[in-house]
Amino acid sequence: MRRALVAITGLAASTTALVVLKAAPGTSQVAQELPAGQAPAAPVPDEPSPDSSAAPTSRAPAATRSPRPERRASSSPTPRPTATGATRTSPTPRTSTAAPRPTVRTVTGPVVSNEFGNVQVQITVSGSRIVDAVAVELPEKTAQSARRSEDVNSRYSGTSGMVVARQGADLDTVSGATATSGSYRQSLQAAIDRARG
Repeated sequence: MRRALVAITGLAASTTALVVLKAAPGTSQVAQELPAGQAPAAPVPDEPSPDSSAAPTSRAPAATRSPRPERRASSSPTPRPTATGATRTSPTPRTSTAAPRPTVRTVTGPVVSNEFGNVQVQITVSGSRIVDAVAVELPEKTAQSARRSEDVNSRYSGTSGMVVARQGADLDTVSGATATSGSYRQSLQAAIDRARG
């Protein structure tokens, strides 16, 4: 048992001697980096006497070098300086919460004539949706035709009229104003075709 202990101590001593020799000036610094507080084991003679139980008193000087401080990983990368000295950071993407506004345009249909006069319709389109309709011209030759034209206009035109509600020229005929209703639908359909074309 004592021989095994002496052999282990001898191996530790020879390793320490190697480390100390390599730590001499002009040699590699790898061997100098021992953990702080760990002293090398003392060298042991090649053939110890059987009655020596104490460890030898001579020790090689321990290489003292403070361990390197650990690098802490930073949570964000450090910006690298550019050639001009300004720091470069990655651009932050711009996010837009508002949707792009649709194009609003006004389209006028052709003049459609009937026995009572001319009818022409103009629509306002936002994107592909009709948002308003206006009768630019309606028959007004007589009081009766003016009254019927007013009925057609109030039923079809405006932002809350039948044209906006149905989003097309499929409109109900206004009672007593069949010719004006038909002319209105024709001019309206042509305006819708122009807006979509």
